[in-house]
Formats: sequence, structure tokens, C-alpha cells
Amino acid sequence: MTKKIFSLSLFAIILYSLSASTYASKTLAECEKAEESPEQLSRCLDGVQIVLDRELQTWINNHTFNLEEKTLSTGRYAALKMFKRAQNDFTTFRDNNCRWQYLTISPEKGASLAYKKCFIRVTKARIKELSLL
Repeated sequence: MTKKIFSLSLFAIILYSLSASTYASKTLAECEKAEESPEQLSRCLDGVQIVLDRELQTWINNHTFNLEEKTLSTGRYAALKMFKRAQNDFTTFRDNNCRWQYLTISPEKGASLAYKKCFIRVTKARIKELSLL
């Protein structure tokens, strides 16, 4: 019974954080449309990145929790281990994928904006993937 209550509480927290993140920040398109200077755009994109990182971490925690639960009942650790490896690989991929785009533009002013936009797009794709599982 306690396990069910904990699972329901965790689910409620996840839903709240996902719905809160929807309203907490602008989207990439809204930042590009509304911000007038590169500095304002950069700050806006920083806010989007922060919200998306939190949302991604929520999904990671959710899947890790579910896989740990499954591991406890089956004694098989392979799925949990592979999920953690996949997440580490994703982080490396995201950083490298966005870094080469930054380096292509660098040292021009738009390089950091390109990195942030890439980071946002790739993170959103990962969140979408995790939300479908």
C-alpha cells in the first residue's frame, strides 16, 4: 500500500513539474520573435534551457525509478544499466552535436545563440522520446 502511495505521489509531482514547465518559460520560437537584441535573446534562451533541463531530469528520474522497481522484482539489471548508459551517451551527443555548430560559426556573435538553439532542439527531442515510453 505504501509503495502505491509513493508511486502515485511521484506521478503527481512529475505531472505538476511538467505542466509548470509548460508555462514557466517561453519557447524557442517565442524567444526569437520577441527579443530585440542578441543579449536579450541569449537570456531568453537560457531560461528555456533551464526549464527543459528540469523537465528532462524529471523524465530521467521517472524512468530510472520505474526501471529500479522492475529490477527489484525481476533481479535483472540490464535495462536499468542500459538506460543510464543511453542517457550518458545522449548528454555526450548533445554537447558534441551543438559544439560543432558553435565552432562552425565561432568567433562571430551568433555562435553562442546557435549552441543554445541546438541544445534546446535536441533536448526537446529527447524529452519527447522519453515521454512516449
